[in-house]
Amino acid sequence: MAVINNHNVYDYYLSTYAKEAGSSRFDTHKKSELRGVYNRMVKANKDAPLYKMNIDDDALDFVIDLKESARNMQNVVSSLSTEGNDIESVFYKKIAVSSNADAVDVEYVGQEKNPSAPSFEIGVQSVATPQVNRGNYLPANGHDFEAGSYTFDLNTNTNSYEFQFNVNYDDNNYTVQSKIARLINTSNIGLSAEIVTNERAQSALQIKSKQTGLSEDEDYLFNIESGTAWAELNRLGIDKISEPAESSKFTLNGTEHSSLANSFTINQEFEITIKGTTPEGQPARIGFKANTDAIADSVDNLLTSFNGFIEVGQKYSSGKGNNQLLNEVSGISRSYAADLAKVGIIINNDMTLSLDKESMAGVVTGEDARAAFDTLNKFKDALSREADKTAVNPMNYVDKVAVEYKNPGKNFAAPYASSTYSGLLIDQSL
Repeated sequence: MAVINNHNVYDYYLSTYAKEAGSSRFDTHKKSELRGVYNRMVKANKDAPLYKMNIDDDALDFVIDLKESARNMQNVVSSLSTEGNDIESVFYKKIAVSSNADAVDVEYVGQEKNPSAPSFEIGVQSVATPQVNRGNYLPANGHDFEAGSYTFDLNTNTNSYEFQFNVNYDDNNYTVQSKIARLINTSNIGLSAEIVTNERAQSALQIKSKQTGLSEDEDYLFNIESGTAWAELNRLGIDKISEPAESSKFTLNGTEHSSLANSFTINQEFEITIKGTTPEGQPARIGFKANTDAIADSVDNLLTSFNGFIEVGQKYSSGKGNNQLLNEVSGISRSYAADLAKVGIIINNDMTLSLDKESMAGVVTGEDARAAFDTLNKFKDALSREADKTAVNPMNYVDKVAVEYKNPGKNFAAPYASSTYSGLLIDQSL
């Protein structure tokens, strides 16, 4: 079992992956699926030899890259298997498309067998915005607050909360603002707080609602007041609304509408996400992709995930000389090379794959459509197996020295040793 005490690996993960909007609905799993992952992890720990290695930042970065590549591929495969294991189901799946995806995003969530879902136009005049209370800018190193204990009330349209904060003798303005920001961020009441600065090195406490939009009978989403610390609250300035919440305004086929949020569903069929405004007189048209475009885009996503594996393997092999991952992944494409070429998938000189969408469109609508889908299914399943294997034990691809092999057939499961780094022992003295 690995013990990673190098903080750089966490910094790498946070800076490279954690900030991405990378989570999807396929990152949530049923109990049976989680149980299957756990069982594979236990088996890997049970059967894996004990290793010794001199691990460095490059190796840890490689493992994270590999884990994220495997997760991405698993999600892509899952998206192609929502109606069973046959990728052909994507060919008959309705996929909504927006003519202006920068302003209006759309996903079809209705019944796939409903052929009557009409196309429509949506013009966006304004997006829904949250309420923002931006306090007064104060000298960050100044001392405008006397030592003591202070309270203020924060009211929403459904609840009231009391906050208390202490000011020590050596606290400056920035410290006081930071204390209040932490109080709000850890309270889990639907608000977020941060410290903003200006060009004069002054800081202000800014509080923003996570909710957007304002009903006709509402004056605010949150209100801050205090009877005992009104002077301190006035100095902070967080009791004043800087930007009131506003609802989104849009038209559907020319008819005006509004919504408290930027995401909503139309007729239980189209999930709309407003991202920006549309030019006047140029509404976004919502319709469906052609069947051949849908299957081509889905296969292209699969190839992108495959190419991600190739890039990770090339990145590590160039520095460490370990080609195991690269050989395994490229071996999958080589074994299907002839059949993949028939469906428009080309192996490039750098071992990545690219798609000729016109060739694929012709094949999946021709006489050899069934053979084409069989090829795509076999290729997808092979990539799925590779992703599952590497996700459970990415350390299998890191340079290491075997210390000892376990006694065959007489091992026992060690559930508390289950980890994504199966069979690894790090000797920090190396």
